[in-house]
Amino acid sequence: MFLERLPEFVQNNLILVMILVALVVWLVAHEWARFTRRYKALSPAQLTQLINRENALVIDVSPHADYERGHILGARSVLMSQFGPEHKEIAKAKEQPIAIVCRTGQSAAIAAEKLAKAGFANVHVLEGGMMAWTQAELPVVRGSK
Repeated sequence: MFLERLPEFVQNNLILVMILVALVVWLVAHEWARFTRRYKALSPAQLTQLINRENALVIDVSPHADYERGHILGARSVLMSQFGPEHKEIAKAKEQPIAIVCRTGQSAAIAAEKLAKAGFANVHVLEGGMMAWTQAELPVVRGSK
């Protein structure tokens, strides 16, 4: 009964069906991208554990003004324009866990993908960026040092 009326439903609700198809395609593509990424996304609590237990190098790729407004204790500021596997601080830490942060997590994901493609095996991103860190009420350092 349902399958017999499906063509009529699609014809009468074409825009809704197109929206549904677009959402399903977007969802599948988003999940596939998440499944195939080469880095691990961490919550603020997981990042804290990684820093404390494995002495992770934290790289903040935020613009300098955002970095000065508040960053994770011990985080190194590396601008996206200077970021890469050949950067002196990053190259020294190839075997060490590296956590990349930015304000929202978007730039950090791009930076993490660069490192993963260059052969860095232990790359992490703070999911939600510094916004998630401050929302979790974790401490931040203000200023350049």
